[in-house]
Amino acid sequence: MDEAPRPAVSALTSMRATRWFTTTPVAEEQLRQVLEAGRWTGSARNRQPWRFVVVRSRAVRQQLATLGAYAGHLATAPVVIALGVEEHAGGEDAQFDAGRAAQNMMLAAHLQGLGNCPASFFPAENADRAGLLCGLTPPWRVRTAISIGHPAPTPAGTSAIPAGRLPLTDLVTEIPDQHH
Repeated sequence: MDEAPRPAVSALTSMRATRWFTTTPVAEEQLRQVLEAGRWTGSARNRQPWRFVVVRSRAVRQQLATLGAYAGHLATAPVVIALGVEEHAGGEDAQFDAGRAAQNMMLAAHLQGLGNCPASFFPAENADRAGLLCGLTPPWRVRTAISIGHPAPTPAGTSAIPAGRLPLTDLVTEIPDQHH
């Protein structure tokens, strides 16, 4: 079960979080493509319970970077996309749908050679503060933002996060068909 991915899937399996960026700006067309990928993401009952806030302001990016335990990369990325989610009207599946949109935007960035990394804002007070920094008020809440930019080399000794992936044999359980 642990065979190499096919070429079409390798674009998905090769994406890695990028937390270090160069100062090169993200081209407008690249950003538009990322936002289009988010816009075209499916959602439960086509509610589209999200709004995308493009943050270029260094001051706002630096403030957002303080609102999550692992959000520091937001301060140094040339652009950040904050995901505003209408949690109450969007139903219980709104955050799941927002995660789908975030993943699509991250993949669109990756396919264009851009690095990216999500950041989560917790506890709830941090999500509320992120929303206000992004100009959104209830019922909109910002729990997630994505840093986007041209990847820079990772400084030596900066990651305490383990690398690699568990094999499928450790992750997958199969229930066979009993009607043979």
